[in-house]
Amino acid sequence: MSNFYKDNPEIEAVIDALDLSEVAALLEEDFKFAEEYDFAPKNAEDAIDNYKRALSVCGDICGNRIAATAEETDKVGNVLNDDGSVTYAPGMRLAIDLLGRSGLMGCTLPYYLGGLNMPCTVLTACNDIVSRADAGLMNMFGLQGIAETINAFADEDIKREYVPKLCTGEYTGAMVLTEPDAGSDLQSVKTVGYQDAEGKWYVNGVKRFITNGCGEVLLVLARTEPEFTDGRGLSCLLVEKGPWVKVRRLEHKLGINGSPTCELVFDNAPAKLIGQRKRGLITYVMALMNGARVGISAQGTGIGEACYRAARDYAASREQFGQTIDNFPAIRELLVNMSVELQSSRSLAYYSSKCVDLEAGLARRFEKLKGTPEAAAVRARMKKYAAFNKMLTPMAKYYASEMSMRASNSAVAVLGGSGYMKDYPVERYLRDARITTIYEGTSQLQVVAAIAGVMGGTVRDVVADIVEGIELEGANKEAFAKVESLMGELEAAVAAVREHPEGKTYQDLHARKLVDAAIAVVIGALFVRLAAKIPAKAASLAHHLAYAFPAARCELAKATAGYSAPFGDFETLAPALPEED
Repeated sequence: MSNFYKDNPEIEAVIDALDLSEVAALLEEDFKFAEEYDFAPKNAEDAIDNYKRALSVCGDICGNRIAATAEETDKVGNVLNDDGSVTYAPGMRLAIDLLGRSGLMGCTLPYYLGGLNMPCTVLTACNDIVSRADAGLMNMFGLQGIAETINAFADEDIKREYVPKLCTGEYTGAMVLTEPDAGSDLQSVKTVGYQDAEGKWYVNGVKRFITNGCGEVLLVLARTEPEFTDGRGLSCLLVEKGPWVKVRRLEHKLGINGSPTCELVFDNAPAKLIGQRKRGLITYVMALMNGARVGISAQGTGIGEACYRAARDYAASREQFGQTIDNFPAIRELLVNMSVELQSSRSLAYYSSKCVDLEAGLARRFEKLKGTPEAAAVRARMKKYAAFNKMLTPMAKYYASEMSMRASNSAVAVLGGSGYMKDYPVERYLRDARITTIYEGTSQLQVVAAIAGVMGGTVRDVVADIVEGIELEGANKEAFAKVESLMGELEAAVAAVREHPEGKTYQDLHARKLVDAAIAVVIGALFVRLAAKIPAKAASLAHHLAYAFPAARCELAKATAGYSAPFGDFETLAPALPEED
């Protein structure tokens, strides 16, 4: 085995190309924490070195301890005991303990609560590494977003009670949102939160499809205001594991079997209010889900990495007709597409994470500068990255999850019959990849979330931000001209779709095509930045322009063709099934 960070120079290359210096300065509040904590960085260079050291620790744990347990974890899964407790697979228990002792379970949490105070971008890279080792483990590791939510919104005493234990891995958490009749439509949540005469909170109800619902700290979305039937009536409540929460069922799943997915029953469960009433969905859960979507972009990327490596190694050793199969043009094209799409996914996921870091850091700085001459400029930049994140976060999740499906399918194709067998891990990668397009919002919902930014012209601003400060010369200048050309075609298509007589219906029908084209533009700009800093990336840039740009133009042609038969001729094209006698 090997260190999954050190054996993958792509991770460090993308982080270096994006330059996290400003992120570090914002997060460390101009490095003031070095005066209080001897391990806190003194400058940006020191901070980035710390980030890389943490990634190396993560890579060592995942490569040398965890990856070897993934197959057994997939087979064994989790066990629901007679007393309602859940026993993790041995490999999963080991992973939580190792990552907890390393401090990585508190990667993004503040120093004073036991965290490492690192940016979202570093957590994304860790999730990428973890997912390569075992995609199911990422669901557990990535749930440190629970601690982030408590830190961001809870009262100080609640923070101090729970966050340190989540940082060490002593506690694990779960976000408890979905119900049997409330999946993507969380405004329909029926689980009730109420106060008794003494003002103490309790929760009653049933939740389903809850990742790690057997964890010690449960953040529950519950209806606390019965007079409201929509999202305004929902609040966020913290429930501790106890006899008042019963795991009624463990779901039997296609993949990510190391991650327990639970059906929970709350029976007058004692609870604590997180933040303010009525803001559970509108503020807290949306923040939690946005973080989770960034996490899934890393999970899809890590699965793609595992798929590419398995396929590349097999193709270099498998002989047919007197030569290894990586000499066949069809296989070479398949592998090159896998590699470049993987690079695309990683650059988009990490850049999106950096924008999340910038928005959060600028928001903290703005709060400190209110009433000063500098505040207006900081607020303007904060709002810029907030607008970026509304588009980029769903884009990154959508692209990475769909890429992981393509990569896993391609890996099975390269291995052929062997890929279909459990003797090789690629069939597991295929099963694990499928859920990434579903949870934390399906691919279709990510498109719905991203299309407003595309229609509003955010793509041009994002591209300008990506190439800011980059000297564009020679081939890179020519490549960026092609990016600008496609961006112009996208804007023309957006205008045409907006003016279509069928209005919003037509826009919704063709939203995916516009988002796909927008993603091609954004990734094109990212490759230009990478190629300007890393000359070897010129080949990947050229491949993206040669393959993704024609595909994007095809999507734009469809979007502007005026075709709307899926609505007008729906019953003819997709006839209802005849009723049985």
